[in-house]
Amino acid sequence: MALKDANPLLDNFDLPKFSKIRPEHIEPAIDTVLQWCETELQRLESHPTPSWEGLVRPLQDMSRKVSAAWGPVSHLANVKNSDELRTAVNRTLPKVVQFSLRYSQSRPIYEGLKALREGPDWQHFESAQKRIIDKMMQDAVLSGIELEGEQRLRFNELSQRLSELATQFSNNVLDATKDFKLVVRAPESVKDVPIGFRDLWASNYNNLKPDGGTEVADADQGPWCITLDYASYEPFLRYCPDRALRETVYRANVTRASSGNFDNSENIKEILRLRQEKAQLLGYKTFAELSIQSKMAESVEKVDELLEDLRTASYDIAQQEVKELREFAASQGLKSEFCNWDQFYYSEKLRISQFDLSDEELRPYFPLPKVLGGLFSLVHRLFGITIKVDQREIDVWHPDVTYYDIYDEHDTKIAGFFLDPYSRPENKRGGAWMDTCIDRGFFDDKIYLPVAYLVCNATPPSKDKPAMLSFREVETLFHEFGHGLQHMLTKINESAASGINGVEWDAVELPSQFMENWCYHKPTLVGLTEHVESGQQLPDELFEKIIKARNFQSAIAMTRQLHFGMIDLELHHRYDPQSDIDIFAINQKIAKKVAAFQPLPEDRFLCAFSHIFAGGYAAGYYSYKWAEVLSADAFSRFEDEGLEDEDKIQKVGADFRDTVLSLGGSVHPMQVFKLFRGREPQVDALLRHSGIRTS
Repeated sequence: MALKDANPLLDNFDLPKFSKIRPEHIEPAIDTVLQWCETELQRLESHPTPSWEGLVRPLQDMSRKVSAAWGPVSHLANVKNSDELRTAVNRTLPKVVQFSLRYSQSRPIYEGLKALREGPDWQHFESAQKRIIDKMMQDAVLSGIELEGEQRLRFNELSQRLSELATQFSNNVLDATKDFKLVVRAPESVKDVPIGFRDLWASNYNNLKPDGGTEVADADQGPWCITLDYASYEPFLRYCPDRALRETVYRANVTRASSGNFDNSENIKEILRLRQEKAQLLGYKTFAELSIQSKMAESVEKVDELLEDLRTASYDIAQQEVKELREFAASQGLKSEFCNWDQFYYSEKLRISQFDLSDEELRPYFPLPKVLGGLFSLVHRLFGITIKVDQREIDVWHPDVTYYDIYDEHDTKIAGFFLDPYSRPENKRGGAWMDTCIDRGFFDDKIYLPVAYLVCNATPPSKDKPAMLSFREVETLFHEFGHGLQHMLTKINESAASGINGVEWDAVELPSQFMENWCYHKPTLVGLTEHVESGQQLPDELFEKIIKARNFQSAIAMTRQLHFGMIDLELHHRYDPQSDIDIFAINQKIAKKVAAFQPLPEDRFLCAFSHIFAGGYAAGYYSYKWAEVLSADAFSRFEDEGLEDEDKIQKVGADFRDTVLSLGGSVHPMQVFKLFRGREPQVDALLRHSGIRTS
């Protein structure tokens, strides 16, 4: 039997065969694909034809070959991690990185692209083709194409080592998260906690048996096991009346992956040193200056300016919110000093006091099937698409996963997506994300339709009730679906510029944050609801409370995100990684300037800051705020033209689809925004939506 017949990772350009993928398939498959790519690359290098079909198309085909084999592996590492899978990934990843460098540093390919860029056909290329060629050339420069000899060797060593460090960092965070387990046996410690969370913690105990106990836990009697997975950790801090236990969990979270076998402290220092060295090899003073070359923002100074403008607008208001919270806690009987582990607990009580509204009062109104139905109805109205469960037996990685098809207004299938909604702390990383499974584009004389992974970590269903989402989890679902829409509704047929490909990183959050706004649009929100017991939709009085509570402690939330963005830029632009200055002391310094709540002296949250040390947000965490300006301003066009006028909503929705969601990376994001909005973005809508400015 041929290797490709036995190995599910080979020559499969459609949906992955997850049930057949084994760790032992990974290295042979990647070796085979990279060998084919090397042969193809040598062919192109020996006769570089400066034409689209002769050069660019084969390069895109090469990328598709690699992603078809490596993509499912990377995905499984996030949603179904195991020691065996991790070992196989760690063995294989250096080969992928090595080929990526070989490909991006090919001088004949670079010269061929340059000839294409300067040739007579350039003026006849479409916008997508021009952007792809420009991006390929920029990527080559930023990948060291102009380096020679020892400098290139060192650059490649740095790239390889940084890839290893990112994987190690991520694994340490996952392992440290799994390692912490707090068993609670005293019923009074969870007496005020909603039944859904007690059920989750009882299930944790039954699944993990952290103390070797043999009893079967239940929601009412316990025992309950709290982990540092966000779906477990956050509600514990929000509802647990036992202050000492809250402190234990809080301290464990802010020191996660900072000691013992999972310590990321030295990894951070090495990552920062190597990133700066890499940037300086390319002629930039700092890694932030290197990072900004492929962003929408013009310079680090422009980013600093935005962050400082937002800090100035929100800091004093955040301090007032903190003062109000401390006074409220004292009125509730807190006699000792207000501490960080008191924030969520008293914030929830204050919110209930001010708005007579709790997350758990809302949760029964948001069963996941109804929320999905309402979300699908909204995107049908806005964008003319229809979403249906695929009736075939689609191969998935877990029984909770569902596969959906998307059809356009002519009932033609245009895309699909996997939805993995629930938390699985034993082998699935925390957070929520969208990732690409299949890119839209030509391959083997065929157009492949886009497919997305949509992954959340919502509270799973209980034994007798469907999964019920908190309002925050509803917003998260809408957020990730916005990313998915940009990937799936693209009309660009060149994969390197379709969907989110080629979109500048600081603009890629526009569609996701845009979708969150619909959670506060009454017809949309009410359409997501159906009480699990009464069957009633959300009553008017609860909707009004949601609207009034929308900006509850919004300045605290704003300064929290600004803190993350500022420490990211500080470490990648102003900090000297060759110095002996403690990075955690730098975090304390930044926090004094911007944070509403000061971190503990022993706070080591940087050791679990995967976004910038193991994800794509290095020197780019500001992108959330940058794109939030874009998304708020984009939504304000719906407000300006009339949210109560269904015809207007559909017209503006069609414009949004035909620009932001359709054009992908084929047009610069500033031009895309101006095509939709008619002008450059303004910050006013974000500050108004946040309640920080009233006009």
